[in-house]
Amino acid sequence: MSHPLSGLSRRDFLRFTGVAGTAAAISVTLGACGGPASTNSTGNSTGSLTAVIGYGNNQTWDPLQTASAFSVAANLHVYESLVEGDPVTRDPFPGLAKALPSDLSGTSMKFELRDGAKWHDGTPVVADDVVFTYARALDPNEKVLVHSFFADWLQEVRKVDDRTVEFVLKHPFPYALQRMQSVKIVPKHVFEGKWADAAAGKVVGSGPYRVVEQAPLSYTRFEKFEEYNGPRPAAYRTMLWKSIVEAAPRIAAISGADPEAQIVENIPAANADQLRKAGRTVEFADGGNNLFLMFNTAHAPFGDKLVRQALHYAIDKQKMIQIGLQGAGTAATSFINPKLPASQPAANDFTYDPDKARQLLQQAGVSGLSVTLSTTNTSLVADCVKVIKEGWDAIGVNTTLDAQDTKALFSKLDSGKDFEVVATTNNPMQFGNDPDLLTRYYYSASSVQMNTYCRWTGPESRVLLALQDQAAAETDEARRKQLTKQLLDMLSEHAVLYPIVFTQLGTAWDGDKITGVTPLGYPGIYLNQAKPA
Repeated sequence: MSHPLSGLSRRDFLRFTGVAGTAAAISVTLGACGGPASTNSTGNSTGSLTAVIGYGNNQTWDPLQTASAFSVAANLHVYESLVEGDPVTRDPFPGLAKALPSDLSGTSMKFELRDGAKWHDGTPVVADDVVFTYARALDPNEKVLVHSFFADWLQEVRKVDDRTVEFVLKHPFPYALQRMQSVKIVPKHVFEGKWADAAAGKVVGSGPYRVVEQAPLSYTRFEKFEEYNGPRPAAYRTMLWKSIVEAAPRIAAISGADPEAQIVENIPAANADQLRKAGRTVEFADGGNNLFLMFNTAHAPFGDKLVRQALHYAIDKQKMIQIGLQGAGTAATSFINPKLPASQPAANDFTYDPDKARQLLQQAGVSGLSVTLSTTNTSLVADCVKVIKEGWDAIGVNTTLDAQDTKALFSKLDSGKDFEVVATTNNPMQFGNDPDLLTRYYYSASSVQMNTYCRWTGPESRVLLALQDQAAAETDEARRKQLTKQLLDMLSEHAVLYPIVFTQLGTAWDGDKITGVTPLGYPGIYLNQAKPA
C-alpha cells in the first residue's frame, strides 16, 4: 500500500486495510430498482448472476482510496484503468487506452484514449478526466492509498489534447504498466470537489457494468452498461452481489441441487470436499494473503534481530498449515509467496528448527523470555496462533495469547500503546503482484507498519530502503532480479515484519451455470471473462 502508506496517519492505515471497521455509510439506492425480488437467483437463462462475497460492502467506494475487498472487486467491473491487466498474472492490455506504449525504457509515455469510451451517465471520457484522476493520486496532501504506488517514479500526467495524455516519469520504471492498473479513472465532472460522494457509494465509471443499487451489509446490484465498447463487455444483463460475512450461510448459498448463488468466494478449506460432492467446482489460489509476525523493535529484546529470527525458527509452519489452514497454505520461505513468479528464496527460510531457535536466543543473551502475542480473533488466526504458542513454549519462551477484535487491536496500535509482538493477516496482492509493490506495501520511508508500529527507523532500515529504491529503478531485468534477491535476503535477516505462512483463498462455483471463472489469490471475484454455461 514507492511508499505504501506515504504520508498517511495510523488511522489512515486502519481505514485502507479494512481493519478499522466501517469507513463510510453507503447510500441505499442509486437507481429506480427495488431490493432483490427474492433471495434466490433468477437463473442464468435470464442473463442474471448471483454471487456471494465474504466481506462487507459498507466501507469506502472511493476507487483511489479503498482497500475494501468488496468494493475493490466491484470496481474492477465498473471502472477502468488506462491499462488493464489479467487478474492473476497482471499481464497488461489496453483499457481506456487505445494501445500500450512499445518502449518503456524512457521517461515519457503517451496514451491515446479509446474511441467512443463513455461514462455511465453518457458523457464521453476525455483527457481531462485522466489528468484529474492522476493529479489527485500524486498529491501528497490528498493522502490517497494509491499515492504510494506512484510517488517515487511518476512526476506528472499532462494533457496533450482532448484524447491524449503524457506520463512524465522521474526515472524509467519497469513495472509502470502493471502499477497503472491500480488507478481507476474517474469522471471529473462527477467527482470534482465531491469525493465524499464516491466514499459513500456513488459509482460512475466507464466499465462494462454500472452499479444501480446498494444495500449496506446486504447486497450491491449491477446492470450491463449498454454503451461500453471496451475489450471485455458484460456477459450478464444483471448481477447481484450479496455480502455474507459468516461462513455457514456463504456455504449454504452455493450448496444443494439448485444453489441460490452461482459463485461464492472466501470458501473455507474445511468445506471444499462437501461442496465438491454436491457438484460444485472448488479451487484454491495462491497469492499474497499471509499470516505475519510484527515486532515492536522499541520493546526489548525485540530490537535484536537474533531474537526475532529465533521466534520464527521456533514455529512449526507445516503443522500450522495442516491444523490452522486445513492444508490450504504455503510456508513462507521468503518475504514473497514462493509460489508466485516474483518470489526468490531468501537467505533465512525459517524452516522449523527449535534447536537453532534456542541457540539464537542464547547468542542474543536472552533467557527466561516471556512474550505477550497480540492477535486478532478471526477463526483462521485463532487456529494458527495456537501453533505459535506451542512452539515458543517448547523452547522456554513463556507465551501469553491476547486475542481481540481486529478493530480493537489496531485502535490500540493507532493510539501508540506499547505492544510486544502481533500476529495477524494482510494481503497486498489486490493492488498488484510486482516485487517492488509487495515489499513497499509494508516497508517504506514513511509507512505506518515499519515506522509507527514496528518503530524500526535506524540505519539498518535506511540501508534496506536504499536497496529497495535501487532495485525499483534498475532497467536491466537480470540485474534487477539480483537486487531483488538481496532485498529479500535482507528482509529475512531483520524479520521486523515477516510472513509465517501464506494462505490460499478458495472460490466455489456451479460449473453447470457459469464458465470462464478465474479463482483469485486475493479477496473478491473477477467476472469480466465469465459467462453463462
